[in-house]
Amino acid sequence: MFVLSNHAAREIEKRQILTVFIEIALRSPDDRRPDPSDPGLTRSFKAIAEFGGRVLRVVHRPSEHGIFVVTAHWDRGARL
Repeated sequence: MFVLSNHAAREIEKRQILTVFIEIALRSPDDRRPDPSDPGLTRSFKAIAEFGGRVLRVVHRPSEHGIFVVTAHWDRGARL
């Protein structure tokens, strides 16, 4: 369903983000917005109960293989 960029793969390992959390954020986000710095990208936000309700931000775009994930991180300032 999705492909991680090299950057995203490094960051999710460093930030202890499970790929299942990324899949959940992509399939059923709590909020989805265009990225203000790049209209070709989308930001999907999901509060992850298994991680203390913290909000995961996944930045992605469509690709020939489904969804290309540019990066993902815990968003401390997210308002859902």
